[in-house]
Amino acid sequence: MTRNITARLQAALDRDDALTLFRGAIGRESITGNEANFVDFLEARMRDLDLSGLTRTEFLPGRPNIWGERKGADQGKRLLFIGHTDTVHVDGWREHWAGTEREDPFAASIIDGAVWGRGSGDLKAGITASLTALALLDKAGVRLKGDVAFAFVGDEESGQPGTGISAGIKHFVGRIEAGEVTAPDFSVYVEPTRLAVYAAQIGFFITDISITGKSAYFGVPELGKDALRASHAAMTALWKHSDEVAARAEHKLVGRGFLLITGLAGGGYIAVPERCTLSLIRKLLPGEDLDTAAAEIEAAVRGAIADPDISVEFAYPAGRDHRLGGTAAEIGETRAEVAMLSDAMAGAMSGRGVIEGAPFWSESPFIINQLGIPAVYCAPGDIRNCHTFEEHVDVEEYFAGIVGFAAFMARYCGVAD
Repeated sequence: MTRNITARLQAALDRDDALTLFRGAIGRESITGNEANFVDFLEARMRDLDLSGLTRTEFLPGRPNIWGERKGADQGKRLLFIGHTDTVHVDGWREHWAGTEREDPFAASIIDGAVWGRGSGDLKAGITASLTALALLDKAGVRLKGDVAFAFVGDEESGQPGTGISAGIKHFVGRIEAGEVTAPDFSVYVEPTRLAVYAAQIGFFITDISITGKSAYFGVPELGKDALRASHAAMTALWKHSDEVAARAEHKLVGRGFLLITGLAGGGYIAVPERCTLSLIRKLLPGEDLDTAAAEIEAAVRGAIADPDISVEFAYPAGRDHRLGGTAAEIGETRAEVAMLSDAMAGAMSGRGVIEGAPFWSESPFIINQLGIPAVYCAPGDIRNCHTFEEHVDVEEYFAGIVGFAAFMARYCGVAD
């Protein structure tokens, strides 16, 4: 059924209109904290689609979420497309591309068959492709039995100080739990996947470790407690622990767990270093417990620093759906919905629709783990160029994403007579 409708949808797609919407979305700067600028744009488009229950509400002062739905013609399944409206910063972008057609990060320049700009892949291609997919069904005269809902939330990115704690999705999920928003049967979070279907994702936590000894003049080091030496012992133990974690198990879709030491700062001026700080990030597999993993980190460090006069403190600054970080999540890769979406994307573009795992953390655990609703990631764009000066999305992949989403809506929700 999906392949039969794909040709019909491809013929009906207005490529110019679709591209104009995508480029317009990039033109609305929405660095974390300024989501309202993009939500204004989305609200107008969602009204054009005549969505019912259109709701715009602030999760924090001046920072709105927005959601709405298209009610189906009959009793059918309910499908949710969800994504975050904020992007990372553009620090250094203009300097990097000075004097070129890529200089303006919000110009959405089309270069060598790709649309460039901050937020193009992460994740305005996915948001606009999902909305355009519904419009495409309208144009093709396809009426759905089930409901298609959209929710666009803020505060996913963590690049700006004091932001990036998933405040937007926490607010939206709370509305579902309160019964104010109807829960979907299945959800697609439109993070960039190059039109693959990600049925699993990693978990993570960040740990900042402060090691404090005692300073002393370099000529009498025996009077001090060297925090830098202690940090060396701690790092050696942490790297050993990472190897042990990686040897435990391998997940078919997301690989092996590990930790990565990402920062080291310390030292003294012609003196025994009194203080040193380490930062690390731990990758977790589905099924791993964050509290247990963090306790293992702490035990490894404390075991390596035997001197009772050297203190160690641990902080976890990146709590998301867990107080320490973000949990891993997965759904069965053989589920019928996963196969439907995979087939729809493969039909829209050759070689796409592969079932894989997400090498990143985003907000599907709020849906999968907290609400108990199956969800995947799928959208145009390549996560490998996001957050960089190279962020761009292939135009043909974007068009294929629209067609693939529309075909999936038709198959999952059912087509009314």
